[in-house]
Amino acid sequence: MAKYIDTHVHFYDEWFGQDYRDEIGRSLSAGVEIMVQPDVDSSERDRMFAISEEYPGTLYTMLGLYPGSVNEDWEKEIEALDDWWDKGPVAIGEIGLDYHYGKETAELQKLAFACQLRMAASRDLPVNIHLREATEDFFKVLDSCPALPPRGCLHAFSGTAETFRRLQKYGEWYVGIGGVLTFKNSRLPEAVAAIPIERILLETDSPYLAPVPFRGQRNSSANIPVIAEALARIKGIDIEQVAEVTTANATKFFNL
Repeated sequence: MAKYIDTHVHFYDEWFGQDYRDEIGRSLSAGVEIMVQPDVDSSERDRMFAISEEYPGTLYTMLGLYPGSVNEDWEKEIEALDDWWDKGPVAIGEIGLDYHYGKETAELQKLAFACQLRMAASRDLPVNIHLREATEDFFKVLDSCPALPPRGCLHAFSGTAETFRRLQKYGEWYVGIGGVLTFKNSRLPEAVAAIPIERILLETDSPYLAPVPFRGQRNSSANIPVIAEALARIKGIDIEQVAEVTTANATKFFNL
């Protein structure tokens, strides 16, 4: 059986409730041997780490402040991260910019994002980026940082091949590809066709963004092979090669 890594899954989300153990079991049975949980903010951090600690060597965690959680108290949220470094997070994330619901906190988001980029660079940790309708400001923040993290990934990538190429001047950057790749009217397959598979990470963003034929349902890391199959078709390779390369990519990205 092909072996996979899900690089972005929220088992602590309330949509899972106490079902997360069943979902982790299903995912392991599907060949997903490692799953990485991104951080959001202090309100869910205890539960995230508690769940990860139930599955050492299988679940890993990131640490960071999600852009949708940024407000006037963002500096206190960043300071609160200091209590968790001894838990061994494998990345800073998910961090970034999100203007989908408006730009009221745009300036605060940029400050928090730049702060966490510096933090990642100082700790030699990669960054997992949430970016939504803020591409130009994202690049401006990168340009403003004198030191950048060793590696980065645009989670739930929805950009173009040109966006990917533009990223490469900032170092070793990857894209996280999930269920959107299977959506009927998605433009993502066109972009993915032009992106080297050596720079692709598989993810679900579970419990969200379930792939076809499960769209609209609660997503699961067990659906990673569905995404891998779609990627294999686009790349014209077999699914075993997709599993091998993307797993190697994730292992390198998170230094697992």
